[in-house]
Amino acid sequence: MVLLKMPKEPGSIHPAESCLYECRVMHHRFLPTAHHFDYRIFMFAVDLDRLHELSAGKALLSVNRSNLFSLREDDYMPTGEPLHNGSGRGIQAQKEAAGLKSRVVAFLGRNGVTAEGAKIVLVTLPRVAGYLFNPVSFYFCFDAEGRPVAAIAEVTNTFREVKHFFLGPACLSGDDGRGAFRLRIPKHFYVSPFSDVDVAFDFTLRPPGDGLAIQIDDYRGDERTLTSTLTGRRVPLTSGRLAWFSVKYPLITLRVIVLIHLHALLLRLKGVPWFAKAARAGDQKDLYRPHASIAPTPLN
Repeated sequence: MVLLKMPKEPGSIHPAESCLYECRVMHHRFLPTAHHFDYRIFMFAVDLDRLHELSAGKALLSVNRSNLFSLREDDYMPTGEPLHNGSGRGIQAQKEAAGLKSRVVAFLGRNGVTAEGAKIVLVTLPRVAGYLFNPVSFYFCFDAEGRPVAAIAEVTNTFREVKHFFLGPACLSGDDGRGAFRLRIPKHFYVSPFSDVDVAFDFTLRPPGDGLAIQIDDYRGDERTLTSTLTGRRVPLTSGRLAWFSVKYPLITLRVIVLIHLHALLLRLKGVPWFAKAARAGDQKDLYRPHASIAPTPLN
């Protein structure tokens, strides 16, 4: 078990308070055919201890209820639900407390990190006009001295399936708290019809601060086939900023899902090989909310 009490050293960092990040998302496919695109979004970075204070004084933002921008705890960490095709890693579904932070803390505990009293920052897209699509959200866990000790990538595909990738203390590079969490792991998850389910994800997750810098690459063996980056600058989470972003980035979650399907069409037109989700159903592991194509409803 990793205890979250460490002596503070020079150069250690502190997690950002709740804020926004104005970001650029970039995708570049190397193989089998080159394809590149990028777009602008904004993301929330939320201290889960202060989640319920987040909307105070902000007419356009609500927590656990509807608004132009809203954050709902039930949209995240569905770890109390059945785990599909679990690999026996000790993260099977179980009854858990309703609060999002409690679920994150329980997940960390099952993966060897004791996080009671830790600060957890969630980096995510909100619901916009009630519509949610988050290709990936990130949880960064900091100890009482503000040092990063773990990260979680919560990946959601267009079928609304959810899978978690855990990056523990052993994944953190650097000894001054300023490094990045690095992990390469087979995804065993259907993210794109143009990538096989056992392609490896290679994560580089830097804890958020004045900037945001995240990279996720796909590898087939030792060959990188795709790179995706999320980079951004921190801006205050204010009513004025939310009003401006509602104009600058209108219906951003809907735009994200439209762009995903548009570029899927372009890849198809380029002749990139495609495979159906049900083709390798048994290799899609450790996920929540499985689609009927891999978990058909039993007949009564």
